[in-house]
Amino acid sequence: MRPDRIPLFPLNVVLLPGAELPLHIFEPRYRQMVRGCVEERTEFGMLLALPKGIVRVGCTAEVVDVVKRYNDGRMDILTVGRAPFRIVELLNAERYAEDELLEGYVDYLDDRERAFDRHIQKQVIELYETCHTLIFGDYPKNITNEGVENLSFVVAGTLPLDLLWKQQVLELRCEADRLERLAGYLREWAPHLQNTEAKRASAGGNGHGLN
Repeated sequence: MRPDRIPLFPLNVVLLPGAELPLHIFEPRYRQMVRGCVEERTEFGMLLALPKGIVRVGCTAEVVDVVKRYNDGRMDILTVGRAPFRIVELLNAERYAEDELLEGYVDYLDDRERAFDRHIQKQVIELYETCHTLIFGDYPKNITNEGVENLSFVVAGTLPLDLLWKQQVLELRCEADRLERLAGYLREWAPHLQNTEAKRASAGGNGHGLN
């Protein structure tokens, strides 16, 4: 059973279930938070921080490895996204600006079941393979032709999508809905990536590119 009250870590990232997120922890409040999570084997909540405040739906993070500890108390850690949640009540919000740790009472969010179109799933896989290869220069190794469980989280967690799009994926409570949204997003994005790659290749191969 996950606790109803958890420490919160607002940051300009969107963590998705199953996605890895390395973090450099330097503020004293977060160093203490991480130590507590490691000792008690508990999770903390990652929330997207925006200029106008934090979002209300986030994802818990499990510390799976403390990669490095520094003499001054800083640490490099590796986390993995676990459970989506919605904030019910924020705690310490007034003192957060004074270096207090933000906490909150949360509800954990389960998916609604709805059969998804296998054609859409196949389309997302093909678009993901195309985008991944264009961006990273390599074929993705974390999916198969049959897809994977929660394919949408794998795709959105791997590709450098716009943060607000990733947040939409996190907030949708149905895999079918997430795949449909992703298919539309990637259909528009893939041609843009292809054009960018073509221009880059042309600039590097016409004798006028910078090498």
